[in-house]
Amino acid sequence: MNVTSKGQVTIPLRIRNQFGLKPGTAVEFVTEGDKVMLLPKKKARSAAEEWLKAATGTVKGTSTAKLMDRTRSET
Repeated sequence: MNVTSKGQVTIPLRIRNQFGLKPGTAVEFVTEGDKVMLLPKKKARSAAEEWLKAATGTVKGTSTAKLMDRTRSET
């Protein structure tokens, strides 16, 4: 595999599929010693998105319907 005059390289299909690299995926290059790594760029999350991620799945062992009944009950 060669780097083109524009600095481009084709990522093999097998690797794109393995790591979910689709057209439009943001990536970044990270250097470590004499190595260069291509990593999917992590999206910055808002405070609300961080809270939602932390809160997701915290209620275990009950259905959404039962949970909603509990929150609506007057007891």
